[in-house]
Amino acid sequence: MKIDIIKIGNSQGIRIPKTIMEQCGFTNSVEMKIKDGNLVLSNHSVREGWSESFQSMAANEDDELLIDGTISTEYDEDWEW
Repeated sequence: MKIDIIKIGNSQGIRIPKTIMEQCGFTNSVEMKIKDGNLVLSNHSVREGWSESFQSMAANEDDELLIDGTISTEYDEDWEW
């Protein structure tokens, strides 16, 4: 299938037909990669299964924070909390 590249603001893009979106299971976002000089779009499911993993970690008491959540910067020296 040939699809024209269209101008979108200062960028360019393509329109993916609804039937293709449905066949691929695409929703609001996709993963985009370059492989062997080709553009490859795939489902964006990075966080799939995270909830179950977190529950398992909590059950095994393996969910402690590795850092305290604060990152010091040069401004911390001048600022009084």
